[in-house]
Amino acid sequence: MKELTIGIAEQKIAKSPDKLITLGLGSCVGLVLYDEINKVAGMVHIMLPTAPKGTNITNKHKFADTAIIELIRQMLLSGARRNKMSAKLAGGAHMFNLSYKNDVINVGQRNVEMCRKMLHESAIAIASEDTGGTFGRSIAFCCKSNLLQVRTISPNSIRLI
Repeated sequence: MKELTIGIAEQKIAKSPDKLITLGLGSCVGLVLYDEINKVAGMVHIMLPTAPKGTNITNKHKFADTAIIELIRQMLLSGARRNKMSAKLAGGAHMFNLSYKNDVINVGQRNVEMCRKMLHESAIAIASEDTGGTFGRSIAFCCKSNLLQVRTISPNSIRLI
């Protein structure tokens, strides 16, 4: 079994029994797509909700709107079937000590909303999520069991979703 670590604004694809891991999700979102039948999974560490319009995007994995399309494309190339894909997501915390009502500052909430929108438009169901709050997360997805482990420091917890 290999453990593949995904950095900020990166994506990787894996197959059973491998694991996909990303650390330090604050306002960023860790999104996993998986095909339970073919045991193919992909993870992306998303930083921002939307790519700037009218520019040449050099890193599609940085933005939810472009990252999800690219992750689906890579999953299909790796043997996954679109009609068998599900999603799990974690992160999207409100990391700044300002009002929750300030949507411009709350990048985490906007990241989660854009992920939900893109998944809905792509007809991919969200199987589970652990999003929001004011605390960071690290996640590990097991391609064999299809479980996403979500770890937090404050509050100190480990959950499987």
